[in-house]
Amino acid sequence: TGGVSTIDGAAGGGLSPWAVIGSQATGGETGVSAYLSRADTQDYGLNAYGVAVGINDRVELSLGHQDFDTGITGTLLGLPGLHLKQNILGAKVRIAGDAILDSDTLMPQIAVGVQHKRLDSSGLDATLAALGAKRSGTDVYVSATKLFLAQGLLVNGTLRATKANQGGLLGHGATLGGADNGYELMPELSVAYLLSKQLAVGFELRAMPDKLKKAGAAAGLGDGLRAGAWKDVFIAWAPSKNVSLTLAYVDLGTVVPATTKNKKQTGAYLSAQFAF
Repeated sequence: TGGVSTIDGAAGGGLSPWAVIGSQATGGETGVSAYLSRADTQDYGLNAYGVAVGINDRVELSLGHQDFDTGITGTLLGLPGLHLKQNILGAKVRIAGDAILDSDTLMPQIAVGVQHKRLDSSGLDATLAALGAKRSGTDVYVSATKLFLAQGLLVNGTLRATKANQGGLLGHGATLGGADNGYELMPELSVAYLLSKQLAVGFELRAMPDKLKKAGAAAGLGDGLRAGAWKDVFIAWAPSKNVSLTLAYVDLGTVVPATTKNKKQTGAYLSAQFAF
């Protein structure tokens, strides 16, 4: 009932947080979950891992780490082997509803969350500074998760206030060329269908702000820094209540298309979660 772990560390799907509280803990209990994920596209690779603590089925605290291999982009920037490493500190509070107990009503489980993201210093610092992007930023979101237990269907909607470029891997905001540096509200959607008690299939969509597009044009890159929505189609298997494995086809849209010949970054995603 805690879903799986997102690449940001919160409980939910692979890309988007849900209103559920991670771990196997119920009321009056404290639980913990840990995850390890890998995504590979044509030009990039991402390793993500972290932990989350669920308290009283009410509060979730999470810590995630991402290591992004810039691949050809780093090479063309004169920084071969460049990795962007990001730490994400998250907190989530359930404020209304109960996904299980309210499964026979229209009431969803609702939670609010915050994620503070910070990039480690790297060879890309000067480029981000020139674009007016900061290495740290904070997302705030609200999620509503509705479980239709009899039908084996889960639907989640998340609305995120963010400045993060590519989830924060390319910093937060931009000011070059008069780019809009304010927060934007980005919708996220997850749908999962339970084929059995142990197997689920579904899809996710996570909209992304496009703050670097105008800054990139001002830097002479045209639309070479534009971003697109992240999407996936997944299958998740839980061989036991403590272990889950997720395999997905992911589409991250364009990621620095100036260096990747405008290719959409599609590929495979694999994640393992252990929850107690």
